[in-house]
Amino acid sequence: MPEREAELIWRKVLDRNELAEGRVKPVTSGHATLCMTRHEGSYGALDNRCPHQGGPLGEGSIENGLLRCPWHGWDYDPLTGKAPGFDDGVEVFAVEERDDGVWVGLPPELAHVRTVTDVMAETMVAWGIRQVWGMVGHSNLGLADALRRREQEGELSYYGIRHEGAASFAASAYGKLTGRPAACLAIAGPGATNLLTGLWDANVDRSPVLALTGQVDTQVLGPGAFQEVDLTAAFGKVAQWSQPVLGTSRHAELVNLAAKSAILNRGVSHLIFPDEVQTQPAADGAKAGGPEGRLTQHEITPPRKSLDAALDVIRGSQRPVIIVGHGARFEMPAVLELAELLHAPVLTTFKGKGLISDHHPLGCGVLGRSGTPIASWFMNESDSLLVFGASFSNHTGITPKRPIVQVDFDPITLGKFHPVKVPVWGEIGVTARLLAAELAVDAGGADRVDQRTEVAERWRLWRTEKQRRLSEERGRGVSSAAIFDAMNRQVPSDAIVAVDVGNNTYSFGRYFECREQAVLMSGYLGSIGFAYPAAMGAWAATQEEDPRFQGRPVVAVSGDGGFGQYMGELNTAVKYGMGITHVLLNNSELGKISKEQRSGNWDVWQTSLHNPDFSEYANLCGAMGIRVTRADELDSALERALGHDGPSMVEIIADAELV
Repeated sequence: MPEREAELIWRKVLDRNELAEGRVKPVTSGHATLCMTRHEGSYGALDNRCPHQGGPLGEGSIENGLLRCPWHGWDYDPLTGKAPGFDDGVEVFAVEERDDGVWVGLPPELAHVRTVTDVMAETMVAWGIRQVWGMVGHSNLGLADALRRREQEGELSYYGIRHEGAASFAASAYGKLTGRPAACLAIAGPGATNLLTGLWDANVDRSPVLALTGQVDTQVLGPGAFQEVDLTAAFGKVAQWSQPVLGTSRHAELVNLAAKSAILNRGVSHLIFPDEVQTQPAADGAKAGGPEGRLTQHEITPPRKSLDAALDVIRGSQRPVIIVGHGARFEMPAVLELAELLHAPVLTTFKGKGLISDHHPLGCGVLGRSGTPIASWFMNESDSLLVFGASFSNHTGITPKRPIVQVDFDPITLGKFHPVKVPVWGEIGVTARLLAAELAVDAGGADRVDQRTEVAERWRLWRTEKQRRLSEERGRGVSSAAIFDAMNRQVPSDAIVAVDVGNNTYSFGRYFECREQAVLMSGYLGSIGFAYPAAMGAWAATQEEDPRFQGRPVVAVSGDGGFGQYMGELNTAVKYGMGITHVLLNNSELGKISKEQRSGNWDVWQTSLHNPDFSEYANLCGAMGIRVTRADELDSALERALGHDGPSMVEIIADAELV
């Protein structure tokens, strides 16, 4: 027996008579895909890949005694693999017919050769990137295999989504929640462009994300190859750092710079992977990168002059009010210490909802269009505003008519839309602690009003008003006041809540009283469809060992319009056993847009929606679906859904006008 044949590994690939005379069939055994043929009573086993364009020979046919490639019509002998009249051909493998079927002798598989994308995936893991959402496709297969190897080693988790936009929203939400980057993966062309909305969400809300996109071979870049898009141009300003991966690149260093930029600049980094580079062998001894010696401490102490000016404003104020935005989310202990020292009410922007409990003696809820009358009252009664990590969105409506001390890590943000009394460049926690330390010396003697009694009174008035709204009933669905009143009772205090946009979101801001819940939203972009993919990102964080999030329940709140954007992702949640409870307000309408049309004296036009029974859809997907049509059904439905082991949905038929 020849030496090569002695080394063969024999595998059964077909049952007897499984392949008819004159037919072909692709068969995969191990990592080898074969084109099995049956011609003139004999079996052949050929490499399935045509040597010219890579066409799948197993999808071809035998015509006039020759196997024809389905892509470009080249002919081969179905048993020998030779191309008649030419010197080339297809590799063939030994075949044996045995009593139990057809067996093929294959050479031992070669050991995996470490590639440049292996080095890059190892570097991603070293930077703490543990979660990847994406879609595997023809122009990212080499990179996908490198990620698969890291997942196989237990170093990261990968989630195959149904739309790339969900991947980037999930990564954005994960970054907002944890402060750490996650990654999203797409192919060249349309897959990459589908990422853009979620990446813009990350960009404007300062969330660290690593975007990984395939690209066509570099040799065909330029003329307009299939699915070729100029991705550097397409990603434009959405990516604060973007680079192609070339064969001559320092591959670990590219990931070092991408991860470092995402973390320090709090935004999107983008790596473009041409197809042929992904499987290029790594240099012998190539080492993965990592963050050691690459990251400085983030704590920026404000300039002394700015700190003194801020202290002067605060010391001269009898009714200071603190406003916190999304940028303060990781520094609230220091901010609350300062608030308690000053007896200052704490208002939040909508993006900052939940950063202080609505049951805290100084908590006043959300300021602005999605907010409470409590917050607006205290802003109007204040004589100075201390603003930490807020963007001054027009939706929030922070008045410029009061002396403002604004603190932010980004100097461009300070006084961006109008002048403020004292712009302070510094990290929020550091600055709040410095202010508290100096004010503690003279706080006792300051002529400052203790506003806690007023806060309690304002909450009493607002809760009385909410109780009145509970009685509103038009027979056209459940009111938002009733929906969020039940959620106040049923949603666990440690839940992570992802909310969408629209009337459901405005009502959430007004009526839901946060305790210790963390809230995620598409803040500055305000993108419909955010909630469910964001909940997937949050769920991934709860599976990690970070004690801030481990084991916490996850709730998504959306309208029917928002869920319709990414309703296929319910299948993703079922596939991976994601414990997400979805509260879906179904009013068969883009209710917020209808309201805007009315307020602008427009006709209400094209805002109605044709919906399925979403609860039945959830059941069909393998989740738990419950439909609620009356307010008295809310508590039991929410309790059941929250207790379900896996994805669940409470579809509530809601009144579009009782918001």
